[in-house]
Amino acid sequence: MSGNTIGSVFRVTTWGESHGTALGAVVDGCPAGLFLNESDIQQALDRRKPSTSLSSTTRKEGDKVEIISGVFEGKTTGAPVSLIIKNLDAKSSSYNELKDVFRPGQGDFTYQQKYGIRDWRGGGRASGRETAVRVAAGAIAAKMIAQSGIDVVAYTYAIGSIAINRSRMPADKNLKIFVRENSLFCPDSNAAVRMEKKIAAVRKKGDSLGGIVEIIVNGCPAGLGEPVFDKMDAELAKALMSIGSVKAVEIGDGLAMAGLQGSQTNDQMNKRGFKTNHAGGILAGITNGEKIVLRAYCKPIPSIAKPQQTIDSKGKERIIEIQGRHDICVLPRIIPVCEAMVNIVLADHLLRQKAIHG
Repeated sequence: MSGNTIGSVFRVTTWGESHGTALGAVVDGCPAGLFLNESDIQQALDRRKPSTSLSSTTRKEGDKVEIISGVFEGKTTGAPVSLIIKNLDAKSSSYNELKDVFRPGQGDFTYQQKYGIRDWRGGGRASGRETAVRVAAGAIAAKMIAQSGIDVVAYTYAIGSIAINRSRMPADKNLKIFVRENSLFCPDSNAAVRMEKKIAAVRKKGDSLGGIVEIIVNGCPAGLGEPVFDKMDAELAKALMSIGSVKAVEIGDGLAMAGLQGSQTNDQMNKRGFKTNHAGGILAGITNGEKIVLRAYCKPIPSIAKPQQTIDSKGKERIIEIQGRHDICVLPRIIPVCEAMVNIVLADHLLRQKAIHG
């Protein structure tokens, strides 16, 4: 299986399966001398763990991270930083009845077609459980880019048809603190209450919900990104799309720009800089120094308790109702994952830029 690594200079490789012994990541290219300990990483992982929100699974993993290489006396050495998270609450027996059945909306069928074999225990490599080590690696990237004044914050923009009211959002300087004070990481407390009620109603029906994550990058300097195939917007979109539940990514005004005219979407400039930010902080694939604005559109969780038609490995038609411990919505747990992927891309391009200018 190829394609387990992201990045050119700051490179992250992940390994492990949902119900395997452990998950892990190797971070290569992290500069020497970065202060780093396990508590720095654990803070990010704790935000990914099942929360008090009704949307979360009942699987209770501690997600305790161990640094097993690349750090000495509290600083990175320049060697690869290896991270491991052990699986402690996997219940593979819950999947025994599904091992020969292709679950709708999951990777069961496509994995079987590609490899001729699949790990049916909780989805194996295709499980959202894999994202735990992305968050761990992203925490290292976040520490690195913070030295250059870059800060990434993601939050719940919408769950189902319920979206936030931007007028109720706090100012940027207070946003990160505010969104981490409620279980849905939502910057609009009124919308959060309605979202929780919607989640509860959908849970009773045995169904699931999709949603939208918005990601803001403050302090990013102009000049990051490559102008052709490694455009910053393309790199960020790829990183976010690599998360299993994400089906679309929007940058700046995104889709709305297709229905407008150039006079409405161009970001005009004066001596103080850009007057607007319709482009979302990226022009011609290169950051322009403005705030980067991204939105990741997430599909509903495919594991639902409602009856669904499918086939088994012998081609026989089946009706299944998926039981077990599953999220109702990937939000809010996907939010630190989105932050991690953006952090990793920015760390990689920051080092690429330093390689050019020294």
